Amino acid sequence: MNSYPVKLSSGAMLAILSAILFGASTPFAKLVLGNGGSPWLVASLLYLGSGIGLAFVNAFRKMIGRGQTEAPLVRADVPWLAFVILCGGVIAPVLLMAGLATTPASTASLLLNLEGLATLAIAWLVFCENVDRRLLIGAAAILGGAVLLSWRGGPVGGGLGMLAIAGACLAWGIDNNLTRKLSGADPVQIAMLKGLAAGVVNLILAMMLGASLPSLPTIAGAALIGFLGYGVSLVMFVLALRHLGTARSGAYFSTAPFIGAALAVAMFGEPVTLPLVIAAVLMAIGLWLHLTESHGHEHVHEALEHDHRHIHDSHHQHEHPPGIAPGEPHSHPHRHTPMVHRHAHYPDLHHRHGHSH
Repeated sequence: MNSYPVKLSSGAMLAILSAILFGASTPFAKLVLGNGGSPWLVASLLYLGSGIGLAFVNAFRKMIGRGQTEAPLVRADVPWLAFVILCGGVIAPVLLMAGLATTPASTASLLLNLEGLATLAIAWLVFCENVDRRLLIGAAAILGGAVLLSWRGGPVGGGLGMLAIAGACLAWGIDNNLTRKLSGADPVQIAMLKGLAAGVVNLILAMMLGASLPSLPTIAGAALIGFLGYGVSLVMFVLALRHLGTARSGAYFSTAPFIGAALAVAMFGEPVTLPLVIAAVLMAIGLWLHLTESHGHEHVHEALEHDHRHIHDSHHQHEHPPGIAPGEPHSHPHRHTPMVHRHAHYPDLHHRHGHSH
């Protein structure tokens, strides 16, 4: 049985759902900042909401016996997780909150398109992930729509604020590429640990800088935004990385800023303009190019041993040692023997091979 087409479509849907949740979090975070929270403190509340919320999810999974289907993080994952927390959990959210403090929510949301571009560029140029012309054209269309709106009549808001948001996008682009190294492990565990560690570090730093806690409703609102927009969104993004690779997951995730901008227009009463409509068309074209991409050729699978959640598809034909439950999906260390075949694929866990030009 070859379940690869299902994996591709589900990976795309997961990336888009992740984008919707993260995109919606930006204008709502702007509201929290408007209630008197400092950028560092709001960043900490967002991530603490993510980590604590996912800790409850993780505990519930274990209670009903569903936590065993995913591979746990191991010692070799710790350095990658530490860099992920530093880039994506400490540096990026603080820069974003600092930028939001002086930049309109719609402009800030659209500038977040730079995250998708940074993710794709790093995956392509640093990690040598295959990126074809169709993907590049689609990414350019999505980015073009964001630039059109972000710079309508000149940049809106402080230049330093926009620069801070661009810095956050670069940090998240690095984070996304490093998270690929962990994408075979339990996504809830990854997002939970990232949220708790980043939240505690940011909270300590905020308090050292003299921040004071806002009202209880503001804390609860920030925690809910963080749980959905940073926690659940990250879980979906890690699953998308598993199926699609970094460049394509980042490309689908590029729809997040437009979602945030559309919400900001509704929430803050900004007008619907011709540039907004043109940008929507450009982003729709880019998304269509990504969704209809097909990449297939004869490729070689080298021998590989790893642990991740799987079913017994064409890439997982192996025997089970004693003690492995027969039900699927399940997780256990397994070995892939060398294989040569041809089918449509993306650079997921099993297809990170080179390409001849």
